[in-house]
Amino acid sequence: MTQTDLPSSPLAIDPARLTGILDFLQAAEQLKDTLRSGSTRQGRPESTAEHSWRLALMVLVFEKDLMELDVSRLLKLCLVHDLGEAISGDVPAPFQTPGDDREARERRDFQTLCAPLPEDLAGELLALWDEYTAAESAEAKLAKAFDKLETMLQHLLMPDGDVIFFDFNLGYGRDRTDYAPLTRQIREEVDRQTRAVIDRLAQEPA
Repeated sequence: MTQTDLPSSPLAIDPARLTGILDFLQAAEQLKDTLRSGSTRQGRPESTAEHSWRLALMVLVFEKDLMELDVSRLLKLCLVHDLGEAISGDVPAPFQTPGDDREARERRDFQTLCAPLPEDLAGELLALWDEYTAAESAEAKLAKAFDKLETMLQHLLMPDGDVIFFDFNLGYGRDRTDYAPLTRQIREEVDRQTRAVIDRLAQEPA
């Protein structure tokens, strides 16, 4: 890139703004150490950051099938949806109960995480988090559906576990994955593979 090719936008920002952004990024790094109930295919505990990365990757590879949606906003929703877990950790789906104050706690944690950010950025990220949680926009509904599907796909890669674990998956998040024809189609294939695992484990010696 030559001198004349440089973008017209500023190449430097206010030092205080930069400090706030970097402090936020360093705090958000905690998501790498926030473990989920699942594991990688090699049996290592999976982090929430890894889940969020592959969730965003799902959006990228299905982008051509999402022409009527704001894919940029969808990616943002996927990247911020679990950031609050960097502070209080993840609660596995089987242990989530109505009235457990989980969403309110995660929102408070998300606000704490965003505290170093400049006010405009903190407001934008909180609005994204609230949009995802409310699940009223088309992008948020799809983010919720993909979130469930990514989790189920990861379960299929885990070393063989209890049949009961896979039985749970067959009913997990169906209200979300039924949202659109694409997510229903993905769900049907994931369920097919899940049932195949259940059948195989049932036939193996105890």
